[in-house]
Amino acid sequence: MALVGRQFPNLDVNAMNDMGDTFKVNVLEEAKNNNKKVVLFWYPKDFTFVCPTELHAFQAALGEFEKRNTIVIGASCDTAEVHFAWLSTPKDNGGIEGVTYPILADSNRNLASALGILDIFNEQFDEETGLVTVEGDNVTYRATYIIDEEGTIQHESINNMPLGRNVNEYLRIIDALTHVQEKGEVCPANWEEGKEAMQANAKGTAEYLASH
Repeated sequence: MALVGRQFPNLDVNAMNDMGDTFKVNVLEEAKNNNKKVVLFWYPKDFTFVCPTELHAFQAALGEFEKRNTIVIGASCDTAEVHFAWLSTPKDNGGIEGVTYPILADSNRNLASALGILDIFNEQFDEETGLVTVEGDNVTYRATYIIDEEGTIQHESINNMPLGRNVNEYLRIIDALTHVQEKGEVCPANWEEGKEAMQANAKGTAEYLASH
């Protein structure tokens, strides 16, 4: 079920940072209380393969997100302790040392379940034993959310496990969202900051297409 246009779930989740501090993060409150946009990206597991490349890529772009009044938060279903072990592992040994944004530790899977992004399927209930079994790894896909200053989800996307994300695309989407908020225009296909946008009416569409 698509969540775009809805409020982000109001849930407190354990988190870890590079200092080894464990604390609670409520993504909805982060957006609303700080009057900032939030990029929340989920990855399947710590100490894996594509995942560290993504965490380092978001870290490398952190200054660009901050310029856009945007908070970056990572997330997986690993525990806070496993997060810190990975944060303490050097980059050249497959670790994420140097990552400074918070990482959610949704080990009880409350938030991931609310978002519907867990790799589980074929749930079956055995009446004789009372056991419920599922197939899948019960970890999250590579889901990404952009939440605005009001706590409304403006973007969601989900990649399968082997498909790494392009961080620049999320910067582009944030630029487009900010343009819509500030200018009242809509952003056509392949729009980038500095390019022409359009009025959200038939005349605006016709004028834009005529010149492109």
